[in-house]
Order: sequence, then C-alpha cells, then structure tokens
Amino acid sequence: MTETRVSTLSVTAASAGWWKVLFENPPINMYDPGVLRDFQDLVAKIETDPNLKVVTFETANPSFFMAHIDLTQVGGAAATDDPASSTAPGPTGLPPWPDVLVRLEQAPVLTVGVLRGRARGVGSEFLLALDVRFASQELGILSQPEIGFGFFPGGGGMERLPLAVGRARALEIIAGGEDFDADTAERYGWVNRSVADADLDAFVSRFAERVAAFDKPALAATKELLNKRVRMAEPADLEATQAKFFQVSAGPLVAGHGQRLFELGGQTDGDMERNLGDRLLEMQG
Repeated sequence: MTETRVSTLSVTAASAGWWKVLFENPPINMYDPGVLRDFQDLVAKIETDPNLKVVTFETANPSFFMAHIDLTQVGGAAATDDPASSTAPGPTGLPPWPDVLVRLEQAPVLTVGVLRGRARGVGSEFLLALDVRFASQELGILSQPEIGFGFFPGGGGMERLPLAVGRARALEIIAGGEDFDADTAERYGWVNRSVADADLDAFVSRFAERVAAFDKPALAATKELLNKRVRMAEPADLEATQAKFFQVSAGPLVAGHGQRLFELGGQTDGDMERNLGDRLLEMQG
C-alpha cells in the first residue's frame, strides 16, 4: 500500500483500483477553505486516474466525520472571479463546493462514504453527493442543523436530501435541526446501511474489493446511465441555493447565533458540539 499526504486528506492506494481517503482537520473536522482546496485537488486526481474504480471516504476522528462549516469563515467558499483562487467557480461553472460535489457525482468511479461520528450540515451534504453511504450503527450521527444558526442547507442539502428521503422527511430534518442516529438514517434512505461498528471496516472492504475487481468501463457506464435515469440535483438549483445561502448568512441574526455558539463552547471538542442537536435551541437565547 502506498500513501501520500494532501493536507487534511490522507490518500492511501489499497490497490490500483481502490483509494481510501482519510479526512483529518482537528479538533472536530470542520469544513473550511483549506478543506475545500484539498477536495478540489483530490477530485481532479480522481477524475483523471485511468485505473481508479472506487474511492472510500473515512474520518480519522471517530467522534466527528465532518462537524459543520467553520462559522469564522462562512464566506470562505463564496465564488470570486479570480481563476487562480480556490474560491473561483470550478469546471462545471458552479461555485467551488457545489462544483466539487457535482464532479464527484459525475466521476467515472464509485464513491463510498463510511460514516463514523457526526456529519452535520456540510458533512451530511458531502455524504449525500457520494454514490453509496454506510454508517456505524453505534457512532454514526447525521443532521442538518443550519436552522439553529439562522440559515439553511446551502451545499446541496436542499436539493439532494429530499431526493434521498422525500419531501416530508426532508422538512422534518431541516426544520427540526435534530441529530439522527444511523438506524433512523437507514430507514429514511439517508444512508444505504447501518452496520455494527465492529463489522463496518470488513463490510466496506468487502464491497470496495468487489467493485475494484470489475471492469472500469462497465462500472463507469453503470454510473453514467443511472445518473441519467434518476433525478439528480439540478445545477441551476444548486447555484441559486448557494447564492441565497451566502446572502442570508451575511445577516446580523446569523452573526449573533454564531457568537452564541462560541460562548457555549462551540467549534471545540466539548459537550456543545457532541450534543448540538439537543442544545441547538440554546443558540436562540
């Protein structure tokens, strides 16, 4: 096995056809502009490797898969007109993070999320853009808590979540802002399967090894055709939602909620972040 380090992402080639990507951004795996740049670099490599067939995404922190966006840098993913900037629109013409996720959806490889810990907001949206999602029954937690911060899902949650779970459940998830365990997420269609944590690594390895053993043209064609046969997130909708997200998140109410989160110990590995779903209403005070 060979390994290269790409800042917050460790990429290990388990075989020529299977890459294992490990995400690590201490203390709680927040999304920030550096994470965006790392994913942009990684997606470019995924798109162009002729032998790659499957990529699995895991966390180095079993308590946090991807906590949420770094509220000190909410504007860090906004689009600019500078083509040399990591915040410039990507090859799809979309703003940078929607661009990354759409390119993962369209890449001629199978992408697999391995959920341990909390995937909230942008973390949930990242998983929703992957092809397959498996979760630790004991450790997997999902939520879209944006309502408590004064805004709404801006990275594809408005588009991909209702496609996965249906309109009514998407409203329950987004308007309620609560945490959901892996078993409930499986019933809702948010993840493919909830697997006992002790069995999860072997389960994922077996699946990835099977996929990597098959012919890439057949795998790529399968994904391409399924993308055309089922409804996918519309690029125009993704762009409109992201623009509205940055408009709303720039308001004074959002700044106040963010300050309240910091006062309560947010963005550190403490009770506030570990139990954000239960404590979200405290941010309204």
